Amino acid sequence: QVQLVESGGGLVQAGGSLRLSCTTSGRTVSTLGMGWFRQAPGKEREFVGAISRYGNSRYYANSVKGRFTISRDNAKNTVYLQMNSLKSEDTAVYYCAARANGLDDNFDEYPYWGQGTQVTVSS
Repeated sequence: QVQLVESGGGLVQAGGSLRLSCTTSGRTVSTLGMGWFRQAPGKEREFVGAISRYGNSRYYANSVKGRFTISRDNAKNTVYLQMNSLKSEDTAVYYCAARANGLDDNFDEYPYWGQGTQVTVSS
């Protein structure tokens, strides 16, 4: 069983930066494609970005492209989401998710999820 734990959320002013971390256990992270999703109050969960098992492929939602960067350190079993130029509309609970094969932007394709970390951007 794969366990995922996010950290790094918090309160930040618009224009600021945060880095989220997602640490995995129960399975070697290099066997997992990883995704980040977010859910704002009253809204559906939405795709943020994803990274392949060895980090050679990644892609992002248009809403965060150029501002957010996903990276991974397989030696530390950790995936990161660097968020720059934050906007109030980025306020949400952020989740990392894992799947055995490839990248996907559909949350139904990810069987493993963390508990989420709150990001609040004040304007």
